[in-house]
Amino acid sequence: MGKFEKQVLTWLLNEREEDYQKFSSSLLPNVNNVLGIRIPKLRQYAKTLVKQDYESFLDHAGKYMEESMLQGMLIGLIKENPEQKLERIKNFIPKIDNWAVCDTFCCGLKFAKNNQQLVWDFIVPFVSSNEEYEVRFALVMMLNYFVDEEYIEKVLKLIQTVNHEGYYAKMGAAWALSICYIKFPDKTYPYIKNMQNEEIKIKSVRKICESLRISKEEKARIKKELL
Repeated sequence: MGKFEKQVLTWLLNEREEDYQKFSSSLLPNVNNVLGIRIPKLRQYAKTLVKQDYESFLDHAGKYMEESMLQGMLIGLIKENPEQKLERIKNFIPKIDNWAVCDTFCCGLKFAKNNQQLVWDFIVPFVSSNEEYEVRFALVMMLNYFVDEEYIEKVLKLIQTVNHEGYYAKMGAAWALSICYIKFPDKTYPYIKNMQNEEIKIKSVRKICESLRISKEEKARIKKELL
């Protein structure tokens, strides 16, 4: 372990919170390497690391989940051209082994907003991956950056093809469908109604009904019509 990696690990160990560790671990079944550091703290620390000589850290095989989270956050913050960014993303994806690392990583990849076609072409193949978190990665990228007028139909059609049996892949599909419905209800409704995967269909309706942006009357209607 190099000097930079030791510096990062020292910071992480100092910032961990026992109560938050227990809370986070309860949300991450079968994940046993959680230190318990709040996401805003990690994001703030990543902003200081990106100003330093971080390259060796990105190749570091960390022991703790938060080390992976920091690596993902750094990739989002690094200023470089989109092709270079996608190469880093491709190298990081195999490190994603839980929903928390996946979702925090995707949230930081804001360059996708201004490079939609390039990023879309990159993420589409992951939807049919045999790896649960590769599928979830693609779906969370979609719900973050592609639920708009230009891409909504493509997103909806691609969600229909999700057939991975992993819980977090199916939940990613349901979450993405719920965001599509909240933003484009008329376009999304038929896709939910005709969703072949019954589990994804049920979970998407439940996610929609959790939204504060949907009225009680509409929630009651879609439950009656779609469940």
